[in-house]
Amino acid sequence: MPNPIKDIYSKDETSFPYVYEQNATIKLRSSEGLVRCNVYRPKTSDKVPVLVTYGPYGKDIPYKDFHPKSFSEVNPEHRSEHSAWETPDPKFWTSHGYAVVRADECGTGQSPGLLDTMSRGTSEAFFDVVEWAAEQPWSSGKVGLLGISYFAGSQWRVAARKPKGLSAIVPWEGMSDYYRDRCRHGGILSNSFIRFWWDRQVVSNQYGRPGRAARNWGPDTLEGNLPEEELVKNRQDQNIDNLNNHYRDDIYYASKEYDMADIEVPLLSVGNWGGILLHLRGNVEGFVNAGSEFKYLRMIVGRHDLPFYYSEEVEVQRSFLDAFLKGEDRVGWSKKGAVPPVDIVLRKGDVGFNDATAERTFARRSENEWPIARTAWTKFYLTPEQSLTTEAPLNTLHKKLGYPALGSLEKPSLLSFTTPAFDAETEITGNVLAHLNVSVTADPTGPTPTDIDLFLTLRHISPAGKEVFYTGTAGDPVPLTKGWLRVSLRNTSPEHPKHREYLPWREYTRADVRSVIPGEVYGVDVEVWPTNVVLEKGAKLVLEVASGDTQGCGLFQHNHPEDRSEEKFRGTNFISFGPKYTNYLTLPVIPPK
Repeated sequence: MPNPIKDIYSKDETSFPYVYEQNATIKLRSSEGLVRCNVYRPKTSDKVPVLVTYGPYGKDIPYKDFHPKSFSEVNPEHRSEHSAWETPDPKFWTSHGYAVVRADECGTGQSPGLLDTMSRGTSEAFFDVVEWAAEQPWSSGKVGLLGISYFAGSQWRVAARKPKGLSAIVPWEGMSDYYRDRCRHGGILSNSFIRFWWDRQVVSNQYGRPGRAARNWGPDTLEGNLPEEELVKNRQDQNIDNLNNHYRDDIYYASKEYDMADIEVPLLSVGNWGGILLHLRGNVEGFVNAGSEFKYLRMIVGRHDLPFYYSEEVEVQRSFLDAFLKGEDRVGWSKKGAVPPVDIVLRKGDVGFNDATAERTFARRSENEWPIARTAWTKFYLTPEQSLTTEAPLNTLHKKLGYPALGSLEKPSLLSFTTPAFDAETEITGNVLAHLNVSVTADPTGPTPTDIDLFLTLRHISPAGKEVFYTGTAGDPVPLTKGWLRVSLRNTSPEHPKHREYLPWREYTRADVRSVIPGEVYGVDVEVWPTNVVLEKGAKLVLEVASGDTQGCGLFQHNHPEDRSEEKFRGTNFISFGPKYTNYLTLPVIPPK
């Protein structure tokens, strides 16, 4: 057993250009526990605003140890001894008049308790950390939230709780909907990334886990190690929980829900066009549904780790935070209408992928709303000849195209539908929707299938006939966008206030489950995540309808043998065409201003 909880605290005002306080203790009001944090603050007697992060990756694990290659590529202005993965660098921000509070989430690093990432309890403890930061004698009372990925996703939920002192948030590539954005895409378990993330970044830093210092994974737990059986008892394993819970009304998911409209603080949501498997949807929907008077959506490209530290992006962060935390608004963020709410980057041409210099050649453009008001929602019809055409087909005979219902990334089973070459430059920016008429039949020697999983991918073919790839989350090549649907969860709620013609609302509850019977044809609307591309004259688009993950999924595979079992899914999937079965892809075509 570890020693009783210690009140261990150290302060260093001499070794760094800022005051460094390690293991400051925050007594939680929401529970009997405590959270330990590090504080980095300017050497001044003036009260300063505070930037807070709260997460499981280890406040004391140096960025250079957490991800050495990434650290070596980060903008040198944001590389220091106290840099940490996906969080603001203390040296830079303290030099610009901010304190930085970096807290270990309960159950991780030096904070005891139950490790239960992204939970209701996590948000309640984060609430306490924000209020603590606002109340400190060195604090101006104004708190901002700034961070990437996990340190962005948590911002939505705590902002909706309205902690005292919270004055602005910058969720940088952070999912806002736990079920739809992260865990179950279209109802299908996204298991591969969760396993990688949990094993490498979370459970490796559990409070009481032995051997952390020996692995350069931060210091060992102050109170000592815990035995394995106690470590297991002290954590909620996301791999197990997401596999065993299927619907949004399961307590596991329901306990994490909140109303985005409750978010009232100034908001700068930064999404990445290449984040087509985790964060992109959440940044767009978070912006659309937040109740903030001052809210902005900024779209970027590139990897998920580096653009946060680009000089030009840091200046956007700083000008926004200065406006609402310091009252120094040199851009106009706090003046209604002075800054356009939407700022997008336009992906035109083939500049390659994972090339920051080349990607900086993409132009930017501001808009006044999302979706863009002048969007021409255009249907591209699927044909039995596997083309995509803007002319509604005259299908007088019934026909169907089939493909094996269970494929793998190595051997995908799919159908492809291709547009003619575009005869003029065409911009597509916004949400995408596919309407398909699908069915399944059993294999002669197989079980009777009871469901269908649809995997959709939209690809860009250049005028030269080459597929254009973009930078994915980890620097990998990705297509334009992807979408998914488990057909037993096809039910939509048109009466829901968040239901939109281009983005159908699904509750994903137990009551929404609908039978899938072999041979029956089901008309389904498949949500495809937002995208942007400026197609050059002569370019083409390809819609892939597949039975599993295809190129571009990277770490984010949906291949758990229980969630996608042969017993439920083996067979042949079909798309039906004919007088009663029209299939189409609705694209957001943007006319020039």
